[in-house]
Amino acid sequence: MKLLAIETAGEACSAALLIDGEITERCRVEPRGHSKLILPMVEELLADAGLPVSALDAVAFGRGPGSFTGVRIATGVIQGIAFAADLPVAPVSTLAALAQRGYREGGEERLLPAFDARMQEVYWGAYEIGDAGLVEAVALDQVADPATLAVPLGDSWCGLGRGWGSYGQQLETLLGSRLKRVMPELLCSAHDVALLARPVPPPMILFRQRWHYRSTFATRWLRNRARDECYLVSVKKT
Repeated sequence: MKLLAIETAGEACSAALLIDGEITERCRVEPRGHSKLILPMVEELLADAGLPVSALDAVAFGRGPGSFTGVRIATGVIQGIAFAADLPVAPVSTLAALAQRGYREGGEERLLPAFDARMQEVYWGAYEIGDAGLVEAVALDQVADPATLAVPLGDSWCGLGRGWGSYGQQLETLLGSRLKRVMPELLCSAHDVALLARPVPPPMILFRQRWHYRSTFATRWLRNRARDECYLVSVKKT
């Protein structure tokens, strides 16, 4: 499997190339530089691997939540690559990708990723690690006031991401003794987008249900009242 993944929805701009289970990544934290950084990263990864775009099996991107500009950059870049090489596309939740990184780097198995959504709200998700070592959602991703978030049952939850840095006191009060650890410095990464984008095993019908085989998308946003912070929640053929 040869898969290219990119993530530009947050502070870090990153691209990752997965080849037969091995992942190589380029990443820089430069919030206003994503549009200049992402294509050179992609080109460098492919050049180092000696691969043309046409040799890829698929592409993936972080669909948000995150900044409107960042999500649009990733969508546009992936559309261009997929259209040019006729590749399938996998959109991956950045909350899920952050949770996957929390497991990959911290070993935590109950994960609560959160991003600052501005306007006194957070983007919030709840994930646990499945049998395959990949995150599985235990509730729908949401955007809400930190004081009114739906908190999953159980103990030993780990908080991840900048939302915990901005609203840590409120979120810690909400979780109480069920909170085990907080990693507010952790950022979403294309490495984990690639991990989550790997296709499910045969039969192929499952593969086709999970992936999108056209490179033109219609988008629907979780938050419509403010386009400065948005979440691409659906992608479909047009």
